[in-house]
Order: sequence, then structure tokens, then C-alpha cells
Amino acid sequence: MSVLRWALGRVVAAALVAWVVTTVVFFALRAAGGDPTEAILGGPGSQASAEAVAQARSDYGLDRPLVVQYLVQMQRIVTLQLGDSYARKQPVADLVGAQLPSTILLAVLALVLAWVIALALATLSTRSRGPLGRAASGITQAGEIVATVVPHFWLGAVLILVFSSTLGWFPATSVGASPAGLVLPVVTLAVPVAGFLGQLMRDGLDEAAASPFATTARARGASESRVLWRHTLRHAALPAISLSGWAFGSLLSGAVVVESLFGRPGLGRLLLDATSSRDVPVVVGAVLVVALTYTVVMTIADGLERIVDPRPRGADRDSAADRSAAPEKAIV
Repeated sequence: MSVLRWALGRVVAAALVAWVVTTVVFFALRAAGGDPTEAILGGPGSQASAEAVAQARSDYGLDRPLVVQYLVQMQRIVTLQLGDSYARKQPVADLVGAQLPSTILLAVLALVLAWVIALALATLSTRSRGPLGRAASGITQAGEIVATVVPHFWLGAVLILVFSSTLGWFPATSVGASPAGLVLPVVTLAVPVAGFLGQLMRDGLDEAAASPFATTARARGASESRVLWRHTLRHAALPAISLSGWAFGSLLSGAVVVESLFGRPGLGRLLLDATSSRDVPVVVGAVLVVALTYTVVMTIADGLERIVDPRPRGADRDSAADRSAAPEKAIV
């Protein structure tokens, strides 16, 4: 029953996210000004006649009241029909489906790299000993703080200048299927997330290393490496796993900047182009897919957290209540 309630809650959350995102994006685009009819007729420079504008507005339902247009948009989403692009005259589902895998691949690789960097820095910082080790740990912590505030566009520009223009190791653009074209965009996305994850893991490792279960493991003769990899790391990873769902959403939003900077096709560039051209169906469809993808990833992260820490939620609170009630029972 608990699993069923958890799954039902996730479905309700996804439906709520879809409704909120569609409503906010739809009315925000219409409130921002501009006539979507321009996108239908080829852009602001099309110089279409008044008759053509009136016919386009009638064909696409733009002459109806705004509330009616909103209800029609919601009906399309409920029936899984995202409509057609105003500018490209193609189904929105086809446009989003063609660009989504590229963005998902970029975000997944960036999240994996962020985990690798964070895990390496956290374990090295925790195991550092002596004056040099403490100095290295301090530099690592400072680097993590700097990484969390570095803008994607600045970091990407620096990577292009150093590793593409100066050293020539990687291409400046990632057009095509070359794996080398993925390196700089993935690193650009991964570094800020690695800073957040590294701080969480390091704090978790320090706390877990001083806990009673780690002390007991050392008393039984376990080496520090065994205590780290078999005991403390699992507990320290729980906050980072919880944060990974949010991190993936941050990576999807950061892909808008990174894909434009590196000339990489993907959902971010599609969304940026559609926003500038007032292509409402494409913007709503792209943002909706991103939001639902974020919900799915959050569900996966929650499931992984339950696997790593299978204790029922609230178990610690219940056990604490039992311990506090035990003396009263003894008195009675």
C-alpha cells in the first residue's frame, strides 16, 4: 500500500506540474506582447495583407477569446495532442521528440561527470592528512564554492578559448556525431553541479566518519578504506542522491545557454528560437516535456534513495518515541 500511495502521489504531482507549467507559460507568452500570427505568416518581415492575417487568425483560433484559446490548449495536452508549430508548420511532438534525445544525453553525461568529480574531491578531501593535506582540502573547498557560482556562459567561453582556440584539443562547436564535440559542453554543465554535490558529500563523509557505526567498524579491525567504501560513503551519498533530481533539472535549464553557445542542436535551442518567434505551441510543448522529464528524474532519485536507505520514512522518529516512552512503561 505504501508503494501504491507513493506511485499515485507521483502521478498526481506530474499532472499538477503539467497544468501549472502550461498555464504559466501560455499566459506569460500572451502577456509579453506580440502577435503569434507573425510566426504563422513567416515572421515580422513577411508584410502579409490584412486579409491573410485575418484568415490565419481564424484558421488557428487566435480570433477567439483568450480563455477559449487556453481551454483548447489544455484539451490538446489532455489528449496528448500538442498541436502544430506556427513557424515550422510541423507537429510539435515531432519537433520536440527530434531534439529531446540530444538534450537528455547532454544532461545525463554532465550529471555522471559531476558525480565523478564530486566523489573524487570529497574522498580526497576527507582522507587528506598533515599540513599539505589540510592545505589541499582547503583549496578543494574553495574550488567547490567558486564552481557553484560560475555562470555557464562564462565557463563555456573560457573553455572554448583555452581548449579549442589555443590548444586545439576539442572543437568549439558540437555539430555532428563526434564524441569530441560533447566534451566542452558536458564539462561546462557539470562543473557547477559538481561543486554542490562535492560540498554535500564532503560534509556527509565527515559526519558519517564520526558516527558510532564507523567507530564500531574501526574497533573490529576495519581499515579506513573499508570504512569509507563499505559504510560511510553510502550514508554520505543520500543527500547527494536527493539533490541529483534538482541537479538534473538545473542541467536541462542550463542546456538552453550551453547548446546556443556551442552551436549544439537540442531542446534548449528549439525553445529559445520558439520563444523569440512567439511560437506558442512549441514553447508550451517544450517546457511541458522538460517539466515532466524533471518529475520523472525526481521519481527515479527518490527510488534510488529508498534503495540505498531502505528504512521506512519516519522510522527514526518512531524509534526515538519508543525509547522516550520506555522509562514511563517501566515506572508503570
